[in-house]
Amino acid sequence: MESMVGIKDVARQAGVSVGTVSNVINRPEMVAEETRTRVQSVITRLGYVRSESARQLRAGASRIMALLVLDMGNPFFVAVASGAERTARQTGLRVMVCNSAQSVREEIDYLSLFAEHRVRGVLVTPADPTGRSLDGLRSQNIPFVLVDRVAGDTMGCSVSVDDVVGGRLAAQHLIAAGHRVIVYVGGPSDVPQVRDRRAGALSVLAEAGLPPEALIDVSTERLDVAAGRDAGSRLLGLSPRPSAVFCANDLLALGVLQSMFAARISVPDEMAIVGYDDIEFAAAAAVPLTSVRQPAVAMGRLAAEMLVDETGPNAEEHEHRQVVLQPELVVRSSSLRAR
Repeated sequence: MESMVGIKDVARQAGVSVGTVSNVINRPEMVAEETRTRVQSVITRLGYVRSESARQLRAGASRIMALLVLDMGNPFFVAVASGAERTARQTGLRVMVCNSAQSVREEIDYLSLFAEHRVRGVLVTPADPTGRSLDGLRSQNIPFVLVDRVAGDTMGCSVSVDDVVGGRLAAQHLIAAGHRVIVYVGGPSDVPQVRDRRAGALSVLAEAGLPPEALIDVSTERLDVAAGRDAGSRLLGLSPRPSAVFCANDLLALGVLQSMFAARISVPDEMAIVGYDDIEFAAAAAVPLTSVRQPAVAMGRLAAEMLVDETGPNAEEHEHRQVVLQPELVVRSSSLRAR
């Protein structure tokens, strides 16, 4: 097995000092163009890759910002990652994106990995509703920002969306369209967003003089399309069959939409559907999906800005903030007509 090419190998091949190679990599403007070109040519030919761990030891700070999301299969989290990555690049940092797949065990493993590598900080949407999985970061003094979660105290930063308001927007729209019974397709009940969106919808029904039973719960173990198809099949078995569905996210809503098509149920004439997140696929669905839009890119950007502020040169002046953004209802064909 060949040994890894080091900076000394590059210096020897290029006929320059190790310091010159370091300057070419880190401060190219300090090196004459002819020398810089020769060193860069050797770097390319030898396939030299800079050791980030060695650089970190010298500089005393990592350039890596970690992002741990619940589900990279959900375009919502892809948009969050995009916003964080843009901000990180503007400040000379890079983002390592990992997926807990809604598993507390996976989350703990990744957070331990981040601590071992002494990342600059972590952006995280916790899978563990208790927040105990974050204790390792606290004990190692690694800053973190909660994304799509509200920090429970002033000891940390967070960026979230008012999901109670989002649930209200969805229910108000369906009630205004004439529906009097709504099915709520939600994921695991220990997910705060699932609870908050349901609470918002329930409050609107109460204001409309409708009983709590007017919101029928169809729960799912996951928040994906397959779970939505299963939920759609189950709600078709309800008697009498409701005429409206509010889903905790767009993936569930797309699954419900698929099950309606399979059963030849007209959307929205026989079943109105509202999702949540307003992912790109929502507008591109066979019946464009009404959805409660979350500013996902802005969430990622703000979270990264908070982490940069907390770990930058003015870190001593940093004050923890809990930013709560507002959702927006985007009405499309899936809910435009009442039964």
